[in-house]
Amino acid sequence: MSRVPNPVRLLVLWVGLALSRAGLIDRHRARRITDLAWPRVVTGIARMSKNAVDVAMVGIAAGSGAIAGVGFAGSYWGLAFAVGGGIAGGTIALVSQSFGADADRELGRAVRSSVLLVVVLTLPITAGLWAFSTGLLDLISNDPEAIELGGRYLRVVSVGVPFAALNLIGSRVLVGADDAYTAMLARAGGAVVNVGINAVLIFGLDMGVVGAAIGTVLSNVVVTATFATGLVAGRVPGLGSFPVTVSPTGVYVDVGMARQLVSIGLPVMGRNLAWRLADFPLLAIVDVFGQNTAAAYVIARRIWGVMNTPGWGFGLASSSLVGQELGDGDERTAEAYGHEIVRFAVAVYAVSALLVFLFAEPIVLAFVDDPTTATVPIAVSLVYAACAATVLQGVSKGAAGPLDASGDTRWPFYSQAIGMFGVSIPLAYLGATTSLGLWGLYLAFVAETAVPAAINYHRFSTGKWKVISRSYGPRGVTGDD
Repeated sequence: MSRVPNPVRLLVLWVGLALSRAGLIDRHRARRITDLAWPRVVTGIARMSKNAVDVAMVGIAAGSGAIAGVGFAGSYWGLAFAVGGGIAGGTIALVSQSFGADADRELGRAVRSSVLLVVVLTLPITAGLWAFSTGLLDLISNDPEAIELGGRYLRVVSVGVPFAALNLIGSRVLVGADDAYTAMLARAGGAVVNVGINAVLIFGLDMGVVGAAIGTVLSNVVVTATFATGLVAGRVPGLGSFPVTVSPTGVYVDVGMARQLVSIGLPVMGRNLAWRLADFPLLAIVDVFGQNTAAAYVIARRIWGVMNTPGWGFGLASSSLVGQELGDGDERTAEAYGHEIVRFAVAVYAVSALLVFLFAEPIVLAFVDDPTTATVPIAVSLVYAACAATVLQGVSKGAAGPLDASGDTRWPFYSQAIGMFGVSIPLAYLGATTSLGLWGLYLAFVAETAVPAAINYHRFSTGKWKVISRSYGPRGVTGDD
């Protein structure tokens, strides 16, 4: 699987081997990190590009109001990933340690408990978003067009919330079992399906934002069915064999396992929620600047999402590889992986940021139907700020990986909350209310990554996560199947 001639893999491997020649990372570990990280990076690129294409399609079809509306609604849709990602953080920690210790029974219990938890947690979210879609948009914006279009999008897309969360569980199970490639095929394939459905519904059937929402829901259902089939049957036609199988008839209500998932996952959920909830005041602040700036900000955030995809790969590679070494009792190698993944991630982020910086304007122009609109120069300047900020994501995500793998998930939560609510939002507010202007938004981008990078790396460097890891995984779980 690692020999697939993919340009992302080749770029990541080239950077890893260059760092190896410089004596910054071990050559064998560079290849292993690459093999696990690059499929997840591709998945991130596919899914974030899908989100960007959604915005571009509705922007071309319906203008800046639709861009702002879908962007506002997207913050509520992101609750699926905040909640699902929290439980999935516990899933990958327990699965990777169980996989490293060849503890198949504990692995199955972790997966079934994760599935039950995300379903229980996300169904109320679906009900709330469906019932109060327009009112929720009204909390963010005073733009009637954005509220109306965003509310229509949110009502439909809410149906996909449980499926999106379940997809995160399926993906983390495979990554924790050392197979990011199959997870990539499933989720990136779903993103491609999404774009195809959107093109037909938005342009062919003239369904606008509703068409974009339907495409998102259907593609998530397809991916959920793919993961469920593979984990139960052991293989999926076209994808091949899965590294682990999970019986669907085992125990789901496992108090001990659920307690560990919640203990690990709640801080991860809090971290994700801090980032997602921060979107609401940020978008409300950006709305003060006017529709052009709001649309520009949404465009820049979509591009930022694509730029941040290396963190998807290196963060999960770190969680998986460090977790496997911890499960095997080798804390020294686990720490070595942690240090080297931080260096590796920073280098890859720097390359990707440079590429986006050079082509920022043509990338932004792909989102609008009128190249002379005032949205374009604002969006380009915001993308430049994002390029400067994104390199620090390598430190933040890379250092958070060992903390997640060990169960020491509180500190990444603290770092995200402080960065967003303590620094980023106040800077944006100063930009909207003082002569600081757009510089407030530029600095908000930097603060969003600089603060978590400093806090996460400090916590990782203390080594306390290694002690915490000893109470989790196969050594810390008891119970029957």
